Amino acid sequence: MTIIAAFIVIVFFTVAFIPFVNVQWKGIITVMGVVIVALLSSIPALKALAGQDSEYLFRGSLVTGKIPVRFDALSGWFILVINFTFITGAFYGLQYMKPYRSQRANLSLHCISFMLLQAGLLGICVLQNSIAFLIAWEVMALTSFILIIFEHRKMETINAGINFLIQSHVCIMFLTLGFIWVALKMNSYDFKAIALFSASNSLLTGIALFMCFFVGFAIKAGFVPFHTWLPYAHPAAPSHISGIMSGVIIKIGIYGILRMLLLIRSDYLVIGYVILIISLLSGIYGVMLAIVQHNLKRLLAYHSIENIGIIGMGIGLGCIGMGQGNNLLIVLGFAGALLHTLNHSLFKSLLFYGAGNVYQATHTMDIEKLGGLSKRMPHTAILFLIGSLAICGLPPFNGFISEFLIYNGMFTGLHGGDKTLVSFIVFGLFGLALIGGLALLCFTKATGTIFLGIPRHNFHHLPGEAVWGKLIPMYAVVVLIAAIGLFPKGFMMALSKPIGLFIYNPGNNFQPGKLPAAEALFMIGICSAGFLLLAGLIYLIKSRVTMRKPQPVNATWGCGYTGATEKMQYTASSFIRAYRKLAEPVLSIRKKKKEIQGVFPAAGGQETHPYDKTEEWLIDYPLQQLKKFFNRFTFLQNGNMQFYILYGLVFITLVLGIPFAFEYIKSLLNFLNKL
Repeated sequence: MTIIAAFIVIVFFTVAFIPFVNVQWKGIITVMGVVIVALLSSIPALKALAGQDSEYLFRGSLVTGKIPVRFDALSGWFILVINFTFITGAFYGLQYMKPYRSQRANLSLHCISFMLLQAGLLGICVLQNSIAFLIAWEVMALTSFILIIFEHRKMETINAGINFLIQSHVCIMFLTLGFIWVALKMNSYDFKAIALFSASNSLLTGIALFMCFFVGFAIKAGFVPFHTWLPYAHPAAPSHISGIMSGVIIKIGIYGILRMLLLIRSDYLVIGYVILIISLLSGIYGVMLAIVQHNLKRLLAYHSIENIGIIGMGIGLGCIGMGQGNNLLIVLGFAGALLHTLNHSLFKSLLFYGAGNVYQATHTMDIEKLGGLSKRMPHTAILFLIGSLAICGLPPFNGFISEFLIYNGMFTGLHGGDKTLVSFIVFGLFGLALIGGLALLCFTKATGTIFLGIPRHNFHHLPGEAVWGKLIPMYAVVVLIAAIGLFPKGFMMALSKPIGLFIYNPGNNFQPGKLPAAEALFMIGICSAGFLLLAGLIYLIKSRVTMRKPQPVNATWGCGYTGATEKMQYTASSFIRAYRKLAEPVLSIRKKKKEIQGVFPAAGGQETHPYDKTEEWLIDYPLQQLKKFFNRFTFLQNGNMQFYILYGLVFITLVLGIPFAFEYIKSLLNFLNKL
């Protein structure tokens, strides 16, 4: 209780002081508040991961009843993920926001929202009262909206923020519907009532209740087809906010899905198949759209959808294991999902921070205008490369470890499964392999086009490396990325308690750390360490050999053509042209061409503008039909004063006349009943 009281006091005083201090201190106070809150909340979280769950009860009100605050292993894991990303985001944002110090009021609101967003996310992880949970969810939605629209003078930023806010409240609508359903039946807002309600009803009712919650949480997580807000919000927000949104805000949807799986008794086999299908589509569709993007932050946003799909595939496998009573499948599925939740928060925040460095150095996110930045920004280039390798699932980095667990779970599902399960697993294996290959293509394009070659655009000033205040948080992320790649078994052991929540019949002291997969992770760690030592040794020998020799500088071989023009190198579009041709039937790509004609042709060109078909079908088309419907009533707004007076008279007549009409009909029915 003391920790929670201290948490509330720190948040309150930090938010209260920010508007009144000098602009240089606003960011510093915010960073201090974020770090203190992270340390305070991490204490019970670490205890929960060690098996010491804790619960605190607050009186609440007549409406809410008692409000339980519960720290268990699942909430503990997500609290630690949230805290680490917020700390790195706060330190990075402290430097990133320096050019905006002239916007004093806007900066104050930004810092306050940042602090409240962290508090809201942590509250969601531990509050287990429906009303309190929804209040924390609303705090998260509103503060995220304010953070997204920081550059509110841009129309596209406002549009992205409003899109996010609307879809956030559609998400809240589904969650509220599920909570009301349980509260009406059980007369309680405690999360334990959800478990009691599902236990006392049929499996079909459990599936319906879970799907209601799943849709709400899937909107926040960014599963296809509920993802359409995400590619707009990420590019619009400042880069440290984009890193936090992709790193932890969308993961709170994953937390909600996992929490409901623990509470709702249902047909886990059916739920597992549904989640596996949706996740597979999300992963493939997300990476397919990411490849054809020209805006770097939009490209990264679509990769968030892809990685949410990978996490969902792990959850789907775990649910299938729960349905079959297969502990091995449960462990591998949920371990892969939970570890990939952490992994994605690391390498995606690193990539967004790198994108922020590029943006502040060049003032553009258009990949087609970038090139050769590795010479001007060597630290950012190597950090972005590490993030790219990690997100592609390549050893010796962390993305490989979580994907290995999911692969292992799928191969486990092939043994002794029925034909339906084997079919789903085969498609899952094919999809996960396809996702990995396409991700490699995408980040080869992005990293190569941005950092290699020569500049494709003449900027008004030469780009320069980011300050160390932005690089240090990025290196801190890299340290953890490498630690997971080198010591994967230790992180899987840390997941023993969260995974154990999903195992209903442990039997024989079932320990995930003693599984063959855990031993394989130990060997992977040793091989990764050996690979890094070998690479370091080769680099050291090379440096020693070449140190005493003069370094000649010559022009790059131009394949027989030595013209110094940037147009002779690949652009982002030309690099993936073959893929675009293959993917055009699935994706919506609009082309704008200027053909070369004549004996002395003028300049030609081609532009491609990718668009999301899901958004076109599920949002644009219904809105167009709605506009057509309302346009039929435009004759009512004809500018004639007499008609407007008539509308008022009709409205007043209806307001006064309808109640009298109902009373008359009621009395008439009573009279007829007496007869």
